[in-house]
Amino acid sequence: MKARNTRRRGIVRCAVERFEHRRDARARVARALHIAVLVLVAGGAMQRAPAKAQERQLLDTRVTQQSVADTICRPGYADTVSPSLDEIMAHKSRLLAARGIDPDDGMSYALDRRVPIVLGGSPNALANFDLLPWAGRNGERRKELVTARLKRCVCAGRMSLADAQAAIVGNWTSQYGQIARMSCDGGATDTDTAGRDDDGS
Repeated sequence: MKARNTRRRGIVRCAVERFEHRRDARARVARALHIAVLVLVAGGAMQRAPAKAQERQLLDTRVTQQSVADTICRPGYADTVSPSLDEIMAHKSRLLAARGIDPDDGMSYALDRRVPIVLGGSPNALANFDLLPWAGRNGERRKELVTARLKRCVCAGRMSLADAQAAIVGNWTSQYGQIARMSCDGGATDTDTAGRDDDGS
């Protein structure tokens, strides 16, 4: 009887060990896949647009890899450096006129920054301003989500500032699916709503 109980305990112990081994293996695979996605996104971005991300007129010199904790990763940072609403609307009006867009249709467009403030973009450099439609595959709503993900990855130390800038200045629309699924803070999903301080608009 004692031998039978000992054998049963041995079988149970082996089963538990196998279960824990499989669970740990699945966790390692999940972590490896997550890191691989980050590497692919960053690598693809750097191949597409390494130079554009370094154009100084698009960037805020106060934001460097060493200063991200005190700048873009600090809550409310974008609000402290953004121009006034009047200035922003004046920039938008000039761009609408330059592109021959009727002011009555202006509500369909967002004043975009090629490099968003929360990724180290200049808040007020004319070269950094652009117009994007709010809707659509290449629209501002999608770009805001991508921006929020990239910022979280930079602030979590999972991606360099330069790689994030290259990703957003490059062909971010082709990487939208990968970037939107990234969860560098362990809690974000692609159904989250990007806040104003995340998108830097």
